[in-house]
Amino acid sequence: MEDGSRLEIIKANPIGKGLNSFRTSFGSTSRGLAISGLDGLSLTSAELKNSLLDLILALLSLPASRSLPSEGSNINLFGDLSVLNTTVNSGNFDIERILPLLRAVLNNEPDEVIWDNVYAAVAASTAFTFAKPTTPPLSSPSLAASFQQTPWLHNTGSFANSIEHRKYVDGVLKEELGQLYVGVPDFFDAYFGSVSGLKSVAQAVFDKCKEGNDPLFQEESGWQGWPASARERDVLSWFAPLTGQLLDFAAENQPASRPRRRPLAQPHQPVQGSTADRKLDVGFVDDPSAGVDSKCHWSQILIPGELKSNPSADRASKAWLDLGRYAREVFAAQDSRRFVLGFTLCGSLMRLWEFDRLGGIASEQFDVNKEGLQFVSAVLGFLWLNEEQLGFDPTFITSDGTRYIEIERNNQKERLIIDEVMMRAPCIAGRATTCWRAHRDRDDSRTPLVIKDSWQFPEREEEGELLREATDKDVINVARYYHHETVQVGGQDDDIRGNVRRGLDVTKATNYKLESTMPPPSTTVPSLSRKGRSSNAAGRKRSSSCTNAPLPPSKRTCSSSPVKGGRAKADRVHRRVIVRDYGKPIYMASSKTRLLAALQGCIAGYKSLHTRDGMLQCDISPNNLMVNEDEDNPSWPDFLIDLDLAIKEDREKASGARGKTGTRAFMAIGVLHDDEPHSFMHDLESFFWVLFWICIHYNGSQGRVVQEFDKWNYANTEELAKLKLGTVSDDEIFRKTILEHFTEYYQPLIPCVNSLRKAVFPGGGRWRIPNPKLYDEMEEILRTARDELNEVEG
Repeated sequence: MEDGSRLEIIKANPIGKGLNSFRTSFGSTSRGLAISGLDGLSLTSAELKNSLLDLILALLSLPASRSLPSEGSNINLFGDLSVLNTTVNSGNFDIERILPLLRAVLNNEPDEVIWDNVYAAVAASTAFTFAKPTTPPLSSPSLAASFQQTPWLHNTGSFANSIEHRKYVDGVLKEELGQLYVGVPDFFDAYFGSVSGLKSVAQAVFDKCKEGNDPLFQEESGWQGWPASARERDVLSWFAPLTGQLLDFAAENQPASRPRRRPLAQPHQPVQGSTADRKLDVGFVDDPSAGVDSKCHWSQILIPGELKSNPSADRASKAWLDLGRYAREVFAAQDSRRFVLGFTLCGSLMRLWEFDRLGGIASEQFDVNKEGLQFVSAVLGFLWLNEEQLGFDPTFITSDGTRYIEIERNNQKERLIIDEVMMRAPCIAGRATTCWRAHRDRDDSRTPLVIKDSWQFPEREEEGELLREATDKDVINVARYYHHETVQVGGQDDDIRGNVRRGLDVTKATNYKLESTMPPPSTTVPSLSRKGRSSNAAGRKRSSSCTNAPLPPSKRTCSSSPVKGGRAKADRVHRRVIVRDYGKPIYMASSKTRLLAALQGCIAGYKSLHTRDGMLQCDISPNNLMVNEDEDNPSWPDFLIDLDLAIKEDREKASGARGKTGTRAFMAIGVLHDDEPHSFMHDLESFFWVLFWICIHYNGSQGRVVQEFDKWNYANTEELAKLKLGTVSDDEIFRKTILEHFTEYYQPLIPCVNSLRKAVFPGGGRWRIPNPKLYDEMEEILRTARDELNEVEG
């Protein structure tokens, strides 16, 4: 025991008689096996394995295990032992690795010797867990199962009840954005070439800047007033008034009406509307009266900018990531934003940027003091771009204060009036799901509909088709289908590579490196023109809700693109789904009994989807479980939404997907380990985590952040799996956890949650054999808890 702090903990927490019960139990077992000592042990016997599991559980109950430090990334040694317990229980672990620990315990060795052997056993289990598996033969039944697995990618839209501290968010945002491509040829022409008169007016304005005895720009020295130190505050003091002068010169050359925007420079004042305090160096807003002291909201920021005094900061970990952070806030605050344009200025070196649902791309670098015309063109371009050119969705129309979209359904046009934004995923790259509550125009009953937009990989089957299929099969308590389509902008499918990025080729970027390739899926990848989609590109958007094309049998691709060449070759398509069930997230239920009833109803809906349509939803989270308590709302009282990640249980082929995202706090332990095919059992476990999370993070409908669980949003999958297993594996630890962290409002649900834990985690461990009866067991637990609460509250 080399660590002095460990030795102090061991001395302060003696084992004493804590392992005597185990020694007695093992003695009885060894006599039953006719074993007089350890040398005669049969290493394959089930009795020995059970005895070792009993030893681990005995060690878990010792106070020292919760105080001793972890060998890895767990909170303490308790977490390591929980992982060891799972590893031994798997049956594939070399039990001989743990025998030194068993000998030390049976021989009553000193405490420090026992704990030394505990750490050795933990190290052995970690090596087993992370060892690279050997490739199984093609006939191995496990191979087909592993083919169906899809790695999970981290995404900033998956945080739940988080403070979104920058030191945590930045790491996830880097993973989300992936490679940012800079020096993309023809960037300026792609995004500013359609601005009427920009080229000629920019030239006239630049010529004006060079006139007179005291010109604004000189070829030898650059812009007048440019601060040699390029300090942030000095650059801001130079930038804002110069922008005004450029606009005045432009008005002389083209007095036609233009959007009147102003630069906003508030590097030390947080912009309103973000979860955590976020400050913006500089940007352009649609407010001609905006000043230094103006309070601004992220919904007003049209073009964000990032300033750095050092030119060397023009790299991924500095200016690029900072601008990406701003773009994420703009996306989150502006519900119809398809892409975000911005700029970085590092010293006098400028880049123009575009962020979208695949990541970010940028122009070639240019020096504002050497390429003055390029600078003038960029500034006037930012000031003159119309809303569609800035990235706003033109299919959302505002007229006389009413906001609406139009669809073509059953060969008739319908106008859907937007009532409110329900949710928008706060991310850049990803599905970026947004939902609006709406109703049909001239519908006096205002029967609610829900419009859902998301950016999907084109290889995936459409969620709308899956919803229609589930509706046709009379699946209960799942949002019912109304319409779906691929959104069109500019007369073509609204995808990233062709439409948003205007066909720009990122493989020609100055920092492009050939990414590792992966083979295409063995299934045929449906193209954008496959049956079930109209080929007519003349309209603004194209309906696919009236087709009769069936789903391919027994297969469906997952949420990420298998495209050869990695992200550089990937694409996303803007899809729209409309359903006729509206509710609010389950944590907003009006009472504890209503919450339990809603959870029970959603489990019934999941069971119906699984048994009637053979579908696994694969993304159970609070925002995907809905409750309807409005008497005049004809929607299901309780129902599931979101089949974006759903799969057919009997699919035969690999998805070929590179990765998918979900809300990690609610993922099953087995999914986090990514060592087993997705099962209905995983989703039933997610229902447990949803209730567990709600009871900790909501006091009624009032949410809060709990620091101990905030880390669940940022931990890697292996670490989070260990945290979860350590939470549920021991009765005493679990009871202590819920007593300490359940809000006062949800304390009465402790017996119910504990009963669900015992059903979902038999023996305190992960399930090994699927249990179809678990549906009924969970529903009965929830029903009983409701009855008991009704008696108490009544």
